[in-house]
Amino acid sequence: MAVRVVDYSPLTAPVSASDVATWRAQSGAAGAVGAGITAGMVHMVVGAAIGFATVIFLFGNLTVTFGTVSTGNSIGVGVFLLVLAGSAALVVLGLRSWRLGWVRRFRLAHFAEANGMTYSPGQRNPSYPGEIFQLGSNRTALDHMVTASGRFVDMGNFQWVTGSGKNRTTHTWGFLALSLDRNMPNIVLDSKANNTILGSDLPATLDRSQILHLEGDFDRYFTLYCPAQYEQDALYIFTPDLMALLIDEAAPFDVELIDDWMFVYASRPFDMTDPAVLQRLFRITDTVGAKALRQTERYADARVGDPGANLVAPQGARLKRRVPVAAAVVVGVFVVIWGWTFFGPIIAGFTSR
Repeated sequence: MAVRVVDYSPLTAPVSASDVATWRAQSGAAGAVGAGITAGMVHMVVGAAIGFATVIFLFGNLTVTFGTVSTGNSIGVGVFLLVLAGSAALVVLGLRSWRLGWVRRFRLAHFAEANGMTYSPGQRNPSYPGEIFQLGSNRTALDHMVTASGRFVDMGNFQWVTGSGKNRTTHTWGFLALSLDRNMPNIVLDSKANNTILGSDLPATLDRSQILHLEGDFDRYFTLYCPAQYEQDALYIFTPDLMALLIDEAAPFDVELIDDWMFVYASRPFDMTDPAVLQRLFRITDTVGAKALRQTERYADARVGDPGANLVAPQGARLKRRVPVAAAVVVGVFVVIWGWTFFGPIIAGFTSR
């Protein structure tokens, strides 16, 4: 895979409001960009609703007689003005967020067009087998760009929702997807650079019996997980030169091989309008990705028995998960408390006899 020449000027060139308005009208008519429900729209609606409700409620309850306002009414007027000012601020914030959102889409669409890619502001349920794409609900790829020809590459952000009500959490990760020519055993490189004080930042907890230690300094940067009895396959794929490229170019990120894909994950979203971020993603594609393609182009799972089948045996296709220790402790404590609440009085009754 040759190193590509990328035109970053659409991300930095001046953008006029009229250019954005014209493009928005054209792309909206063509169905290329959907505005969706953005934070800006939410701010505008909430601000307008609060302001309208405040005006109706307080205006109806204020009584001013012949220019004389009581102390209570003075407080009411003050509250009225504060809430109205807050509502106006929300509307302004919403309008600004909405406008900047369209500027971002304008820049990304023109960047993609200038570099032989297609841009999508949002795609529901992308059909990728990678770990993060199987989680939660409302799965959406955001501000992502896909190569229009040649080797398939997709880069952008992915969002999903877990929990509900007060426990509802929205997760947004950056990702890079590169198609491979051969199906691979499921292998995960858990970067140590993005771990927290609680350990790995991977959204799924992997069985630690699948950890494979590699030579040199690689273990200082990544924890490698591979299915049991696929250790030699992992060593065939992760040669010293590929490991060196991973350390040099992708150390802050998690990496996954699964089916005929290689994914690179960031636990924080990518700023897709930052040329430095895109330069790094393209560099990972053109170094780590290119080497991974060469290293895997002849891979065949000996357990299948037919190299032409391009398949991985079921025992190697997916890594085993385990229940997180913290979750197990919480469940254990809940069971103990529930058990004591239910059986404690019964036991106390027997012991008191």
